[in-house]
Amino acid sequence: MEMQKKIMLRGDLLSDLPEPILIHILSMLPAGGKEVVRTSVLSTRWRFLWKSVPVSLDFDFPTSDSEKDTLDYLASIHRELYYWRSSHKIRRFRVWRLCYEELYAKHVDLWVHFATTLANVEEFQLGLFRMKGKRYEFPQFAYKNVSLRNLVLWHCQLNPSGSVNWINLVSLSIGKVELTEGVMEKVLSGCPNLECLELDDVSGIRRLEISSVKLRELTIQDYNDELWLEIIAPYIKNLELSGFCCEIRIRQRNVASLVTAMLHLNIENNLEKKISYLKELLHSVAHVEDLKLGTYCIECLSILELKQWQFPPSSRKFLDLSVAFEQLDFPGICSFLQSSLDLETLVIDWYDNRPRDLLSRYINEDEQTRRFETHNFNCSFPHLKTIKIINFYGSVLPLVKYLLKHATMLEKFVIVAAFEESDVSPDYFEMAQELLSFPRSSPHASVIFSY
Repeated sequence: MEMQKKIMLRGDLLSDLPEPILIHILSMLPAGGKEVVRTSVLSTRWRFLWKSVPVSLDFDFPTSDSEKDTLDYLASIHRELYYWRSSHKIRRFRVWRLCYEELYAKHVDLWVHFATTLANVEEFQLGLFRMKGKRYEFPQFAYKNVSLRNLVLWHCQLNPSGSVNWINLVSLSIGKVELTEGVMEKVLSGCPNLECLELDDVSGIRRLEISSVKLRELTIQDYNDELWLEIIAPYIKNLELSGFCCEIRIRQRNVASLVTAMLHLNIENNLEKKISYLKELLHSVAHVEDLKLGTYCIECLSILELKQWQFPPSSRKFLDLSVAFEQLDFPGICSFLQSSLDLETLVIDWYDNRPRDLLSRYINEDEQTRRFETHNFNCSFPHLKTIKIINFYGSVLPLVKYLLKHATMLEKFVIVAAFEESDVSPDYFEMAQELLSFPRSSPHASVIFSY
C-alpha cells in the first residue's frame, strides 16, 4: 500500500511538469514501443500525450518462400498501422524486403498512403525485391508531399504524370529501377532543398543535370547501362562512384566545386577501355582536396605507370587508398604520389585479399619488385604531415621505407595492426623493429603502433 502511494505521488509530480518535458521523457521509451501508448492510463493529463511523441515503425519481411508467411506479415503490418493511426508524430516508417508481386500492389499503396497522406512521416523507406512481373508503380498522389525529408525507394517505378512537389525533401535514394526519359529532371525540379542524391543500380538516364546549389552529395553505385551517362553538377561537393560504373562521364568543368571524390570502381572485362576511362576520371577529379581510390583503381595505377603515363598534377590534400597489399602495386602508388605534391594526409587501408590478375597480365611480381627497388621515384613530399596504414602487414615494409625517406615534413606515422593486441606474434615485433630502423628525412616524425 505504501509503495502504491509512492508511485501515485511520483506520477503526480511528473504530471506537474511542462508538456514539452513530458513528451521528451516519453520519447526515451523504446522507439515504436507500445509502452508509450500505455502511459495514457496514468491520468487525464497523460491521455493524449503519446500522440505527440516521435516514434519509428520498422518492418522487415521474413526471408521465406511461403506465401502464407508473407500474407501473415502483411496482416501484422496493417494491424500495427491501425494501432498507430492516431499518432501525430511518426518520424520514420520503413518497410523492407517484400518480394513484390502485382497481387500485393494494394497493400503497398496503403503503406504509401499512410506515410505520405495520413501520418505525414519525415522519413519513408520502401524496399521491394522484384521477383517476377512488373515493378511497383509509385502512386501519383505521393508525388505531392511537404512533410517528407528523407525518401528511399527500391524497385519502385517512377513516372509522375504532373509536377513533383517534395519541397522539404533533403535526401533521396533510388535503387533497382530503369527510369524513362525526363523523369529524373521532373523529380529534381520538385526537390528544391535536396542535399543528397543516391542512385543505386539505376539505368535509363543519359544526362544528369543538377543545377541546385543546395545539392552537395551525389552517390552512384552500379550504373551498368550500355550508353554513357553524362553528369553536369557544378555545385556538388562530394561525389562517390562505386561498383560497376564504367559508363559515367564527368568533366572537371562540370564538377568545378567538387571537394571530395571516392572512386571504388570495379574493373573487369575490356581492360584497355577501363584504363582509358580511369585516365579520364583522374583528370576530372585532379582539382579535389580529398580523393579515395579502391583496389581496382590502384591496380590500374600500376598499369598506367608501366605504360609511362604521366598522372595529372593535382591539388589534393587528403588521399585514401584501399590497397590489396601486393608489391605489384607499389610503383603505381609511388608514381601517383608524385602527382600529389600538396598532400598533407595519406591513408592506406588493406581492403581485401581476393585474387587479382589485371596487373599480372603485364608483369610478374619479381620483376615489378626489382623495378620498385631500382626505379627512380625520387620526389619529396614537402606538405605530408600524417601517414596512416590500416591493417598493416610485413609486405608493405618497402613502401613504408620509401615514405619515411621522402616525407620531409612528416609529423606522425600511424601503424594499425591487422590483428588484436592479444594475437601479436614475435614476427610482428621483428617487423616493428625493422620499421623503426628505417631512415627518416623528417626529424620530427614519430612512429605510432596501435591495434
